[in-house]
Amino acid sequence: MADRPLTEGPAHGVPAGPVAANGPPGRRAAEARTRARPGRRTGLPFDRRSPFVAGFTATVGGLLALAVGAAVYSVRGTLVLVFVALFIAVGLEPVVAFGTRHGLRRPFAVLVVVMVALIVLAGFVFSAISPIQDEVHQLSKQVPVWRAQIASGQGALGHLAKQLHLSYYLGGSGTGTVAKSLATGALGAGEVVLSAVSSFLVVVVLTVYFLASLPSIKRFAAHLVPYSRRERFGMLLDEVLAGVGGYLLGNLFTSLVAALGTFVWATALGLPYTILMSLVVGLFDLVPVVGSTIAGVVVSLVGLSVSVPVAVATAVFYVTYRFVEDYLLVPRVMRQAVNVSPVVTVLAVVVGGALLGIIGALVAIPVAAGIKLVLEQTVFPRLDDN
Repeated sequence: MADRPLTEGPAHGVPAGPVAANGPPGRRAAEARTRARPGRRTGLPFDRRSPFVAGFTATVGGLLALAVGAAVYSVRGTLVLVFVALFIAVGLEPVVAFGTRHGLRRPFAVLVVVMVALIVLAGFVFSAISPIQDEVHQLSKQVPVWRAQIASGQGALGHLAKQLHLSYYLGGSGTGTVAKSLATGALGAGEVVLSAVSSFLVVVVLTVYFLASLPSIKRFAAHLVPYSRRERFGMLLDEVLAGVGGYLLGNLFTSLVAALGTFVWATALGLPYTILMSLVVGLFDLVPVVGSTIAGVVVSLVGLSVSVPVAVATAVFYVTYRFVEDYLLVPRVMRQAVNVSPVVTVLAVVVGGALLGIIGALVAIPVAAGIKLVLEQTVFPRLDDN
């Protein structure tokens, strides 16, 4: 007998009663759809566990992950600017909170903090730009003199280069390629300056927006956590943000102390480019662990233009200052902000610098402190209970 189509009713081959009820779930669903649509063929439901479906789903997921990773990598520069702006906003949050506690509404407190920061920055730039311009002009005129001394083996730099056998590389024909590169790199330098200015403006604008909407950002982050853990998450988030803010303000304070110390020392010993060197030391000191050391080497090399004893005294001064900063100043300033061991500090700075350069080194310590706080509050208690 020929096979009859699977349609509605027992007369067309569909078993009724207990036989249909005891069949496989997929077949019962197919038969139910067949009875609901008489005269149409149907089959078993699509098997999502088949090797073809599993392989296709895995391939599509992998391609989607690669596409997302490529998109994130292409906008990594913008993401770094966003991260820096958020970091600065968190650092200025204690100042804004101080204003709100004294009767100011948050928008006005943010406006006051931003205006004060911009006024201080503008005043510093306008007061320092003329001396720095003069010092850079003097430096540009002094470089050929130093090169001639190095080439002839005269003067402090010349004797030092002669003893170290560096006369060819520092004063002879070996610098021709470097000079040509510097001469033909004016356009590239202009592009770098323009990019730095635009990045600075983007960071300023994003910082203002983040600072104004930081409470709403915190509430949004808290809503991503289940309700039963939301309160504890909010407390941990407040502690982490407070630590980041305290670290940033403390780091700015220690950098200011380093810049003022450099200015006093350079003025007392008659070093050239006093304001420029103070600015360089203040900026380098923002980088933990290694920043002040690099700045001290730079200023000591500038001291060679005066005399070898002045350079040696400058190096001794920075070694002493490094000791005072590491063991007296920084522990007192950072005691209330972060509590991270020296080993973790060094590792965090090295890893952060390898990942994001100077910016990674700047934010490495507060990030490490936040991870340490989360581990102490969540992971370690559970491990101790088991």
